[in-house]
Amino acid sequence: MLQHVDGVPPAPPLSAGELGEAARVIAAVSRQFEAKVVGQDRLRQTLLIGLLTGGHVLLESVPGLAKTTAASTLADSIRGSFRRIQCTPDLLPSDIVGTQVYDARDASFTTQLGPVHANIVLLDEINRSSAKTQSAMLEAMQERQTSIGGEVHRLPEPFLVLATQNPIEQEGTYQLPEAQMDRFMLKDVLDYPTPEEEAEVLHRIDRGVYAADASTGPAADLSEVAELQAAARRVYLDPAIVRYIVGLTYVTRHADQYIDPRLAGYIEFGASPRASIAFAAAARAAALLSGRDYVVPEDVKSLAHRVLRHRVILGFEAAADHVLVETVIDALVAAVQTP
Repeated sequence: MLQHVDGVPPAPPLSAGELGEAARVIAAVSRQFEAKVVGQDRLRQTLLIGLLTGGHVLLESVPGLAKTTAASTLADSIRGSFRRIQCTPDLLPSDIVGTQVYDARDASFTTQLGPVHANIVLLDEINRSSAKTQSAMLEAMQERQTSIGGEVHRLPEPFLVLATQNPIEQEGTYQLPEAQMDRFMLKDVLDYPTPEEEAEVLHRIDRGVYAADASTGPAADLSEVAELQAAARRVYLDPAIVRYIVGLTYVTRHADQYIDPRLAGYIEFGASPRASIAFAAAARAAALLSGRDYVVPEDVKSLAHRVLRHRVILGFEAAADHVLVETVIDALVAAVQTP
C-alpha cells in the first residue's frame, strides 16, 4: 500500500499509456539528436537527463567535440529557443542577464533581456569569464529568474544550462569554485570519437547535414517536455535504492573507513547532500529513458562518475601521483553494498 508522508498522498504510478507516450517522445528526440551528432551516446543521455530533471550540466572536453551542435540540435528537436554565450574575461553580468537601455526620444528606459532567457543555453568556456560574471550566471541557474532594474523576469521553462570547460589552455582562466560546481547536477567528460565516427562526420559534411539551412525539424514541443518532466518525477524510487544513494554519498565523507587508506588520503572533501538529490532525480530520469517506471541500482551506478566527479575534491597529492577522481569514485562505489 502506498504510504502518505505528512498527509500528502504520493504521486500515482505511471500507467502503461503514459510510459509508452514518454518512450515515444524520447525516441523521437533521440532520433533527431543522432541525425546530427555522431556517437556521443552518453552525452545524449546526459543532456536528456538534464532536460527531464531541470538540472544543469557541466561538460569538460577539448574543442571540436560537437558540444554546440548537440545543444542546438536538442533545442531544435523540442521547438525550444537556444543561445550560445562565448565567455571571455571582459564579459559582464549584464551581457548575460540583460540590462536597461535609455531611450533619449522619450527619456525612458527599456529592458533588453540577455541571452540567458532561452530554453537551452550553452555557456562556452565558463572558466574564461570573471568570478563576478560566473556568479551572475549561476544565480540565474539557481533562482531561475533575473532581476533587471528592480524588475524580476522569470526564465522560460524548460531551462537547461550546458556549461563547458576546456581542460587545455588554462592560462588566463578563472577556475570555478567547488561550491559553484556543486550546483551543476552532472559533470560529463567527453572523449575523442572513434575513427569510424570521425569518418562518418566527414561523410555527413559532404551530404550537407550541417549546412545552415539543413533542419531536421522538431520531434516534440515544450508541452511534451513538461509532460516528460512530470513523468520522471513519478518514477518509483524504492526505499532500498534511497538507502543505497545515501550510502554512496556518505562514504565519500568517511572514505578512510571503507576504502584503501592510500586512496582515501587523496580526498580532501566529500560530496554534499546535493549529490544525493542529484542521484535520485537523475536515476529517475535514466530509468524513464530506459523505458522503465522504476529505478534499479544500475541506474545509480551508471551515474556515479557524472554525479560525483565534481563533488569529490582531491588534494594536490592526487595530481602529483596521477590519480584520477574516477579511480577514487570506483573504489567508493565498490565499497557500498548493492541492494
